[in-house]
Amino acid sequence: LLMLLPLSGWAQDTLFTADIQLLSRGEIRNGGMTYDPDDPQSEDKSAFILDRERLILGYKRGWLEAKTTIQHVGTWGHEGAASVNVYEAWAKANANNGLFAQIGRLALRYDDERIIGSDDWVMVPMTHDALRFGYEGHGHRAHAILAYNQNMRATNSPGSYYTNGSRPYKTMHTIWYHYDVPQVPLGVSLLFMNIGMQAGVVGGIGDNEAKTEWQLLYGGYLKFAPSHFTLEGSYYRQAGHDENRCKLDAWMAAVKAEWQPNDTWGTVAGFDYLSGDDYVAVVAPGAIGMPRHDVNKGFNPVYGSHHKFYGAMDFFYLSTYVNGFTPGLQNAYIGGTYSPLKHLSLGATYHYLATGTKLSELDKTLGHEIEIEASYRPVKDVCISAGYSYMTGTETMERLKRASGDGSLRWAWLSLNMSPRIFSAKW
Repeated sequence: LLMLLPLSGWAQDTLFTADIQLLSRGEIRNGGMTYDPDDPQSEDKSAFILDRERLILGYKRGWLEAKTTIQHVGTWGHEGAASVNVYEAWAKANANNGLFAQIGRLALRYDDERIIGSDDWVMVPMTHDALRFGYEGHGHRAHAILAYNQNMRATNSPGSYYTNGSRPYKTMHTIWYHYDVPQVPLGVSLLFMNIGMQAGVVGGIGDNEAKTEWQLLYGGYLKFAPSHFTLEGSYYRQAGHDENRCKLDAWMAAVKAEWQPNDTWGTVAGFDYLSGDDYVAVVAPGAIGMPRHDVNKGFNPVYGSHHKFYGAMDFFYLSTYVNGFTPGLQNAYIGGTYSPLKHLSLGATYHYLATGTKLSELDKTLGHEIEIEASYRPVKDVCISAGYSYMTGTETMERLKRASGDGSLRWAWLSLNMSPRIFSAKW
């Protein structure tokens, strides 16, 4: 692939950089996680502190770039080994005509990150072991991504089986194209993904035979941003089959509008709709239910930055519903931001949350969530932020998510994030 790129010579300076990130976040939860109603000890009131430390090394010379990020993730006082891994490790060749090729462990971010994003809120964000190549120039950006995952224990026999690995798919092919319209503050993107999921088991017979099932996801995103105003919209569909060999027929649509008349305040409003299954059987706690469906109509926003959407308490698309079904989601929200000081930002958002499809014997409304957030940046490399979320949940919320039954869900957090550059050399 490198032989196809018109690469320039090495007659340029070499740049080496070293950055660190020190992130600590304390959380207090009350009713914010799934619990077992038959176990009084599982009531989910908890307080804990998470931390993440990263060492980020960068290299650039001529047409070659490289980056490695090593991270440690843990919980204060955790018994046993914490997580230490390589978050990013890639090399990239940049041609002088806009072509590029990149290989390694990549943090992928596209458009508003609804479908493909790093979700940096979580302590171990998603990365992809992949090859990426494409073209960027003259308002056009076209990327192709190829990924293939394999279990170490299966590299010899049967050789192509993959499940329960650190990446959520066996193989993934993605094409992304973006165009910035000349003379107009308009950007348009198209996305096509072909995702292979492992179904069946090794040595299985008939319908239980190990086989790759293909999911297709395609759609588009646009952003129109004239002075002081931004309008975003997206639409995606899913087809093919899921890892349970059930036919997929799902879709989602979203619209968002922001108005920022000055540096002091701004407003935002939007609506998300994600399709759900036609019939969702919601059994009472402790009861036995045998729901079935022939077509999976619950949209899955696959590898997006889920915390950015659908409410900050992360009830949706980070954890499953009862019985593994999804009734979809409607998320209508409105909010505002206010900056009374140069380095201080305050924000508040209200969400109305409901299922996307009708439920048996239950109302669609899941609850009302209010979020308050503040961030202060005393210096360039330090950010102190805090937030508080409150949800009044309904019986539907309690039954679908097995959330706290008192209808009152609360979550608060305080975070310190330091990300200075500690070394830089050029020769």
